[in-house]
Amino acid sequence: MDIIKIWDDTGLINRGIVIFLILMSIASLSVAIWKWLIFRRMAKATKQFAPAFSSALESDNIPEALALADQYPKSHVARVLGEALREVAPLLNDPRAAGAAIVSCERSVEREQILLANELKQGLGILATIGATAPFVGLLGTTLGIVNSFMGMAEQGGGLEAVSGGIAEALIATAIGLVAAIPAVWLYNYFTARLDTLFSELAYAGREMIDWMMTRQARREVGAGGATYGG
Repeated sequence: MDIIKIWDDTGLINRGIVIFLILMSIASLSVAIWKWLIFRRMAKATKQFAPAFSSALESDNIPEALALADQYPKSHVARVLGEALREVAPLLNDPRAAGAAIVSCERSVEREQILLANELKQGLGILATIGATAPFVGLLGTTLGIVNSFMGMAEQGGGLEAVSGGIAEALIATAIGLVAAIPAVWLYNYFTARLDTLFSELAYAGREMIDWMMTRQARREVGAGGATYGG
């Protein structure tokens, strides 16, 4: 198969379609690399952040916990829990505001998760669009190529042998369309699964922080009750 000869014999419209499909494939791979790097940095930062943050909360060192959240801005857990803790920190030392603090924390975690989801889903629409449309773009090129081949046969005469080369050239567009679409679909499914795992982690981490707040408040109430009884 002489690629240069096939390209020279390809019509202008089909050339444009092939170039467009190649650009779609490049865009798909570029988005995939970009998203992979983001997820990799997030996972690495979270692996370092989570144990230190849990230790700070267990020791009731809220300033240290907030400092850790600022130290790991690339961690999705640090972003969500850090913002929630920063919002409720002024209420944590007020026993009368315990219920409000828990509700505020839950709302803050939910809000940050929504904002983070919108950011992390950027680019996935490109993968979905390429995966869904690239085969049809390639099929369009093939259809136009076959039409041109049969029109040439009608004008110049000859049998199937006269158009077999043109049909083969036309099918190249469908092949390139599939080459662009299949990785895009795989990558879209992969990153969608990664997002599901990520938000499961966030839901678990948010629930853990709410449990910590409730346990902390219960300890304070028990301590206050013991002090009153002892007095």
